Amino acid sequence: MSLRTRVVAAVAATALVGLITGTSQAAPPKLVGVVGPGFTITLTSGGKKVTKLKAGTYRFVVSDKASIHDFVLEGPGGFEKQLTGVAFQGTKSYTFKLKKGKWKYYCAPHESAMFGNFVVT
Repeated sequence: MSLRTRVVAAVAATALVGLITGTSQAAPPKLVGVVGPGFTITLTSGGKKVTKLKAGTYRFVVSDKASIHDFVLEGPGGFEKQLTGVAFQGTKSYTFKLKKGKWKYYCAPHESAMFGNFVVT
């Protein structure tokens, strides 16, 4: 094997080790939202109801099981985002950076009965 071939192989091996052990970003924690099919709305993490989270980035996976509901996320600083629409049925995914403060999720047409709260510290 020539010197050039050995150098190229060594550089390639070093690059491959860098890819394998590199600084790849871990996926953000997943929060699961479900609205419907009845008059229910939930937000869970690992199967447990979300009541408190640390500030940071989270992936929301929302399953809307009824064409009469939506899923809205509201937070500090005027943050408000409709994650699913009333006519929509299916699953959508979003990634948000949650800031410290009080947060609320709800179904806009039925907000007085279908809502939940959590705190980000």
